[in-house]
Amino acid sequence: MDIRTGMLDDPRVLALLHEHLRTLAPTAPAESRHALDLGGLQHPDITFWCMWDGKTLAGFGALRQLEPDHGEIKSMRTAATHLRRGVGSRMLRHLLDQAGARGYRRVSLETGSMAFFEPARQLYASFGFTPCPPFGDYRPDPNSVFMTKRIEGRIG
Repeated sequence: MDIRTGMLDDPRVLALLHEHLRTLAPTAPAESRHALDLGGLQHPDITFWCMWDGKTLAGFGALRQLEPDHGEIKSMRTAATHLRRGVGSRMLRHLLDQAGARGYRRVSLETGSMAFFEPARQLYASFGFTPCPPFGDYRPDPNSVFMTKRIEGRIG
């Protein structure tokens, strides 16, 4: 599989992004949903990557710079056609590697607290992410789980 930057104008990427947002909408009240839409992903502090299996979109993920040494994992999604095939792990490894290459010393994320997000929380924990207080502009929210990981240099 091939990981490439950008491609937010590709109809396949836009379709998966719309599916991502539609799927997340019923999981929490609007004020507790922090998934980025197209405009959010185009912000200058965000870098967006797509994972391709040939010409088929397997998933995507983004990295946001919060501070010079602190990044945030955003908008990780695996296409339904590629679930349980290691796409999430490969994308997360890529994002952590990019964070290390940028000199980030810490990477954090926000995910949902509901059962729907349990597989995501398990994936993040398997990579060494641990619960933390809200960071950046986040505030305490019973619908959110905040996690962080210290990193040193390139991951893989």
